[in-house]
Amino acid sequence: MKQKLYLYDTTLRDGQQTQGVQFSTPEKIRIAEALDHLGIDYIEGGWPGANPTDSAFFDAAPQTRARMTAFGMTKRSGRSVENDDVLAAVLNAATGSVCLVGKTHDFHVTTALGITLEENIDNIRDSLAYLVAEGREALFDAEHFFDGWKANRAYALETIRAAYDAGARWVVLCDTNGGTLPVEIGQIVAEVIAAGIPGERLGIHTHNDTANAIAGSLAAVDAGARQVQGTLNGLGERCGNANLITLIPTLMLKEPYASRYEIGVSTEGLAGLTALSRQLDDILNRVPTKQAPYVGASAFAHKAGLHASAILKAPETYEHIDPALVGNERVIPMSNQAGQSNLRRRLADAGIAVPKGDPALGRMLNEVKGREDRGYTYDSAQASFELLAREELGQMPQFFEVERYRVTIERRTNAVGKRVSLSEAVVVIVVDGERRMSVSDSLDEDGSDRGPVNALATALAKDLGPLQEKIADMRLVDFKVRITQGGTEAVTRVIIDSEDSAGRRWSTVGVSPNIVDASFEALIDAIHWKLLREGAETRP
Repeated sequence: MKQKLYLYDTTLRDGQQTQGVQFSTPEKIRIAEALDHLGIDYIEGGWPGANPTDSAFFDAAPQTRARMTAFGMTKRSGRSVENDDVLAAVLNAATGSVCLVGKTHDFHVTTALGITLEENIDNIRDSLAYLVAEGREALFDAEHFFDGWKANRAYALETIRAAYDAGARWVVLCDTNGGTLPVEIGQIVAEVIAAGIPGERLGIHTHNDTANAIAGSLAAVDAGARQVQGTLNGLGERCGNANLITLIPTLMLKEPYASRYEIGVSTEGLAGLTALSRQLDDILNRVPTKQAPYVGASAFAHKAGLHASAILKAPETYEHIDPALVGNERVIPMSNQAGQSNLRRRLADAGIAVPKGDPALGRMLNEVKGREDRGYTYDSAQASFELLAREELGQMPQFFEVERYRVTIERRTNAVGKRVSLSEAVVVIVVDGERRMSVSDSLDEDGSDRGPVNALATALAKDLGPLQEKIADMRLVDFKVRITQGGTEAVTRVIIDSEDSAGRRWSTVGVSPNIVDASFEALIDAIHWKLLREGAETRP
């Protein structure tokens, strides 16, 4: 019979400590609803009273199947539990579960808090007992526990025993500095259990400062801990927390975990992990990490010709799981290492059937290799590759013709004496035999300059006549520039990532000595690919 393993998400609290991350209340609600839909057992909503956003979230928190949890700290010395304003704010959040953090490392008690070791024990015991008396499920976050254990084992154990004896449902052992290695975590958790704290009452909370947060969490589970804490996409202070997006499929798909433990995430929830990971990045206005395990765009990308050829015969040769299990997909990118089997598979994925031995395959490979010698890259610009292939096969529709474009950049002083820049783009195209001119500048709604490429993209997509509705939901989400050669013969490569309301994301490439011209080429490809996918009619 499988044992229950509980998942505790702290994206909304610990994840918000990531540099540059600040969730609004509506964003926190969206994330909480997504976590609940996924099947997380506990959702830590934040620290009520610590900031207005967290307080507002608890006032408007959605009804969830998951146990919504408020976070706070144990009472301060010299105050009773009834008169501690921090405890009062946590209880006023009206959540069924409350997690309090407390010191377990003697050095932090005497140096950071400036109190005696005995006072700290009393604060822990009184605070947790107060939560239980108020009818709340109590959790104790044992801060700096592993460092504390190594410095003073007896005292670290006394702190968590005080919380346990006071009625804490969970005692969570925290590797707060992220420096404890997995083998140490496993040994210490086992010793804690041997000392009388049952594994079914223990949780693990790791940080990723040595890139071992996931390994440390698994080591704790191996040793007997039955709650795992983490965040979506590994958000968290410094190097982040254990990444639940990686932990969940590992627990569900890898042995011995898959056969030993049961978690609340369903098969459907597992298949939604890639979408959930990208949803969070979208909320944060971040570009998804392509190399992210399981859910990254490159997680199942096979560039080497030998690998790609083997994948076509048996995917398990170079894939540890079926990418569809986590909502991801296999990618066979095109590059100068590609062979014809790789090429035919990539064409088939794009809906282009080319028989084996077709002379067009050789021409296409030569074209790809020649272009890559000039600075192009197609392993990260799949949409541009598809357009190139269709052109070589005579299957590329003519949607519109670009007659000319112009971009000007002006630097001037505004009315208040501030130096500002302004870019303006003019694009002339021909659609259905009709000549159309569009003009756009680079100013954002707040008056800030978004640069010449933004002006060009806006002008280009401004008036495509009858094709306009086909690209109305298209937007640029990333723009990357690289100089591929040095000196006077420098060549600029631009890769643009685009996205639409259907959740499709595609990459296009442009190359030119001129950055604006390279950008324009990538923009044109992005629009053409979108029109292809929307089934736009060919223009004469």
